[in-house]
Amino acid sequence: MSVSHFAVLSCCRPRFAPSLSCASTLLRSRIHCCSTLSATSTEAPTPTTLKKRVVSGVQPTGSIHLGNYFGAIKNWVALQNVYDTLFFIVDLHAITLPYDVQQLSKATRSTAAIYLACGVDPSKASVFVQSHVRAHVELMWLLSSTTPIGWLNKMIQFKEKSRKAGDEEVGVALLTYPVLMASDILLYQSDFVPVGEDQKQHLELTRDLAERVNNLYGGRKWKKLGGRGGVIFKVPEPLIPPAGARIMSLTDGLSKMSKSAPSDQSRINILDPKDVIANKIKRCKTDSFPGLEFDNSERPECNNLLSIYQLISGKTKEEVVLECQNMNWGTFKPLLTDALIDHLHPIQVRYEGIMSDSGYLDEVLAQGARKAADIADTTLHNVYQAMGFLRRQ
Repeated sequence: MSVSHFAVLSCCRPRFAPSLSCASTLLRSRIHCCSTLSATSTEAPTPTTLKKRVVSGVQPTGSIHLGNYFGAIKNWVALQNVYDTLFFIVDLHAITLPYDVQQLSKATRSTAAIYLACGVDPSKASVFVQSHVRAHVELMWLLSSTTPIGWLNKMIQFKEKSRKAGDEEVGVALLTYPVLMASDILLYQSDFVPVGEDQKQHLELTRDLAERVNNLYGGRKWKKLGGRGGVIFKVPEPLIPPAGARIMSLTDGLSKMSKSAPSDQSRINILDPKDVIANKIKRCKTDSFPGLEFDNSERPECNNLLSIYQLISGKTKEEVVLECQNMNWGTFKPLLTDALIDHLHPIQVRYEGIMSDSGYLDEVLAQGARKAADIADTTLHNVYQAMGFLRRQ
């Protein structure tokens, strides 16, 4: 799925959408974010304050790279202190295209361990595997019955991937996985979804589906069937990522860093050894302009590498400009290499420790799945009831 598995929506109607940088600011000032959809509270919470809920996930295919880290996982660490958070490994989405059956389980565990190694705290966030909460698939089927096929045919990613692979090689799941994504979000009555630009259509579809189900089955219709009435689903809002979090390819500064890119040289993976990182930076695409600078449209690779250095070092843009503007590539590349190694090495050490304790990781995932299922099962019960199914005794 994405920078985060979920998507940015440029809303067609003006709504409040808090930023991730806002969340970090609130965290630093020790103020609890209890935002409504029209304003952000600046008051400390009372014991009865309910946190807004955020859900997000990453596919366990390929290697988790800097784009996933800065675009999603690192932001989760701030969000878990401000919101009620559920972060999961979206393994069901990993089978929409041909995949390695032998590696899926291993990759799922590895992705979970990376979440924890990067700072996701299971005492604050529910960490679980999507397929371990069966309500995801059940709700997807129910939502599919109300999803117009025309909505799915408009999905850009389906058009692009099916065109490349051909109709005989593309499964139905590639067409319908946006409905599963909607299920992932709506199951948990999510208030906000951290999003990635490449899947903006999918959150829009989720919002449209929530409103469609609410209109078709909610309100008085649901109450007549013995339900509480009102809306069945919350309509989620996008949580806007901070500017500059988009990491581009090391071989093409105009393309995002991606798991699916054929060449591993195009990305820095979170688990890359020191020598691999050094080699990738040494060989990455640059230009022949003098000096280094941000935001020159003729120098996308330069802007990308400076942005990576800014993010990995924690420095401001102004500080990076002062430090690097008169450097050449021969001076800057070793600086960037050292910064990457220094930042990623502690994560890699924690990852190895977590992977070596399989019992701990299994318990984290089991506990996360139990917490998630408690929320999901309530939503699923309400949907079955509102849609008129016979209640199981």
